[in-house]
Amino acid sequence: MTGHLKARLRALSLTAIVATATAPAALAQQCGGDFGQFLDGVRQEALAQGLSQQAADRVLGAARQDQQILAHDRGQSVFKQDFLEFSQRMISANRMQNGQANMQRYADTFARAEQQYGVPAAVITAFWGLETDFGAVQGNINTVNALATLAHDCRRPELFRPHLIGAIAMAERGDLEPASMTGAWAGEIGQVQMLPADIIEYGVDGDGDGHVDMKNSAPDAIMTAANFIRGLGWRAGEPWLQEVTIPQTLPWERTGLQPGTTVGEWQQMGVQPRNGSFPNPGLEARLIMPQGRNGPVFLAYPNYDVYLEWNQSFIYTTSAAYFATRLAGADRYSAGNPDPGLSDDQMMALQQRLQARGHDVGKIDGILGGGTRAAVRAEQMRLGLPADGWPTPSLLSQL
Repeated sequence: MTGHLKARLRALSLTAIVATATAPAALAQQCGGDFGQFLDGVRQEALAQGLSQQAADRVLGAARQDQQILAHDRGQSVFKQDFLEFSQRMISANRMQNGQANMQRYADTFARAEQQYGVPAAVITAFWGLETDFGAVQGNINTVNALATLAHDCRRPELFRPHLIGAIAMAERGDLEPASMTGAWAGEIGQVQMLPADIIEYGVDGDGDGHVDMKNSAPDAIMTAANFIRGLGWRAGEPWLQEVTIPQTLPWERTGLQPGTTVGEWQQMGVQPRNGSFPNPGLEARLIMPQGRNGPVFLAYPNYDVYLEWNQSFIYTTSAAYFATRLAGADRYSAGNPDPGLSDDQMMALQQRLQARGHDVGKIDGILGGGTRAAVRAEQMRLGLPADGWPTPSLLSQL
């Protein structure tokens, strides 16, 4: 998946949070208002963090607002697709072949990345493939304009302002040219689509040329991604996702993303690996059903949380984790025969009815996000239905 199709709603890195929190409070408006005055405030904050006047002027002097970026930010619709549709479209035979070829081509770099950071080649390669098709589609929107526009907009300034300052730090290092650096509409850069403050914190010179070039150097992108993934909490030597088969008599209230159940306990309930064997029976695992109990079913292990840190969309997250298992040698999932889902209008009607019953589903947007899934599960349990979190026309009519 190319990065310009989505915005990573990940929490800020610790460094970015600390830098923002410790900057003088009176530097200027945090968002909105006159764009020039806003940039002056960002410039002052950058200087207070020790960055040079020259780098700040080069980056902020080139910044322009772009209304098309705001339209992208408010119009994301890719994740209205269901898991089967999205995963089958994004994990094509061609992408599988290219992923395996790149794992062989850069085998030495991947081996070094796993040795230093504990992240397997398949995990990095899956992100690399979904984000930019292995560097082929990195986005053509000016990075500085994207970050400045989104930082000025008052929707999520706490996310984008530190990354605008991160772009200044990258320019000071010689790793970003403000006029020509392009990437995703949300400011992500390079072959694995990372934001500037994260590149500053986790960037690794993988090819030894003295720079971290995320756009043109695959070794830099691979090593930096490995460092970043470890920073998100990756646990070396542990799995992340495994397809399973389930009985139809599970205690459904224990399924979903809530923690607290081990592999051994799932086994006692009749859950079995579809192929291969289970890992340590004491390892925590959550049973997830992207399209309900009649579709593909997986155990998600603690490393799955790293995918949620990378991107909060459940569909993208599960697809990326599944893609990595395929690259690591797993079989294609069993699509099963899931119950029909809801249209966009039906999903919005469902969200409205769930909200009327007191559930927090977030924005009424027709997207089956985490809040809507949790509310669906709660209503399924109330109605005595298998609580698999998959909304159907039948459930909508019962509400």
